[in-house]
Amino acid sequence: MTMPRTLALFISDLHLQPSHPHNAEAFQRFLAERAMGSQALYLLGDLFEYWAGDDDLDAPFHQSIIHALRTVSDAGVAVYWIAGNRDFLVGQQFAHAAGLTLLAEPHVTNIGGQQVTLVHGDAECTADIKYMEFRAQVRQPTWQQQFLAMPLAQRKAIIAGLREGSREAHGTKSYEIMDVTPDAVSDLFTRTGSDIIIHGHTHRPALHRQGARRRYVLPDWEVDAAPPRGGWISIDNDGAITRHGLDGKPLA
Repeated sequence: MTMPRTLALFISDLHLQPSHPHNAEAFQRFLAERAMGSQALYLLGDLFEYWAGDDDLDAPFHQSIIHALRTVSDAGVAVYWIAGNRDFLVGQQFAHAAGLTLLAEPHVTNIGGQQVTLVHGDAECTADIKYMEFRAQVRQPTWQQQFLAMPLAQRKAIIAGLREGSREAHGTKSYEIMDVTPDAVSDLFTRTGSDIIIHGHTHRPALHRQGARRRYVLPDWEVDAAPPRGGWISIDNDGAITRHGLDGKPLA
């Protein structure tokens, strides 16, 4: 049996939502045309614009995404999930339905003979003090249990308010504050012993080099933008790491 040439694919920050159907269509094409030819697919956070809880699984839009992921998983592709700052409430019910494995971050794995560290990226934005305080609060199991005990409609209303507040806050913050900090990145390299980090969150796709260390930043997806945004990262069985644009073509 011939092994797939692509060992792993990495995507993040699609912010899928019913009001942006073209993003969902692009994601489903990616799954059918790209992910099926890979051994593993890593979803590195913010697949959804928000996730109010696994009791929202039956929503038609969510079912369409779950079915697309399950089709990939059932075809033998290992699908992995790292929570983002928008969809950290995804739980085991979603994972079971979609046929994927939830990962804690940082996740360190060997791919193509290289030790790779995977994170969403928000935990490394340590200069954004207010966000870091908020993140610490909502990642506490007690807070999550109390929140998930509320009626679904109430949770969605609270999330809508938080999203609006986040948009307003972003208008007053510099890109530097909302980006990962050098100290946090250096600490992550040191703690994990990796020379490669892949993450999303910042919507500032790039390859950053520091000596032997490489940090790959995934793009966000917005296919209705001008020009359209999106893309992914691949690792092939020869260990080559490639950044791809929305059209699949390699980037420099």
